Amino acid sequence: METIVFYVFSAFMILSALMVITVHNPVRAAFFLVLTFFASAAVWLLLEAEFLAIILIIVYVGAVMVLFLFVVMMLDVNLAELKKGFVKNLPLAIIVALAMFAMIFMVVGGEQFGVQNFAIPERHAADYSNVSALGQLLYTEYVYSFEIAAVILLVGIVAAISLTLRRRPNTRHQKIENQVAVKSADRLRVIKLEAQPRKYHAGDTAVVEKKGEK
Repeated sequence: METIVFYVFSAFMILSALMVITVHNPVRAAFFLVLTFFASAAVWLLLEAEFLAIILIIVYVGAVMVLFLFVVMMLDVNLAELKKGFVKNLPLAIIVALAMFAMIFMVVGGEQFGVQNFAIPERHAADYSNVSALGQLLYTEYVYSFEIAAVILLVGIVAAISLTLRRRPNTRHQKIENQVAVKSADRLRVIKLEAQPRKYHAGDTAVVEKKGEK
């Protein structure tokens, strides 16, 4: 039964991945990519990689794909031009795809990653936690690699903010040091004015007379 489920989800994953690169509508391509992610998550669940499956659905389907759809739907994509380019570049795309497939097969083929080169993994108990095992590996054996990856991501975030930050001469910016150093005397000024008698208008006089009658 497990083998049948594996082949079913694998077939869904391959077909949806092919639809991503063959459909002409970019919105439909994005939805097929969502289906590909769900099928991949199901395969990872069969491999007892629950954490990776959940992260794939939460991060990619829940965040990245929403961003893709937002960008695609906001852009004015000319579908006619895309169709022309697809037919024109199809032979070159097939050659590049075959070359990539050949290189991937040479690297991760049966000689290096065949079943005979690895022992059959042991089945874990029902209370086995993939998240706990992954956390123990990350913060013990791979703690330095994990910290280096975190620093690289932080550098990328700072670089992206720096590239998009533009100084405009006519834009007013907050100066925190001036706001902190300000005193009440600099912001509040008390002015004494002489009291003046109130001047009533015609409507105000009528209101005063009515009040006197009451």
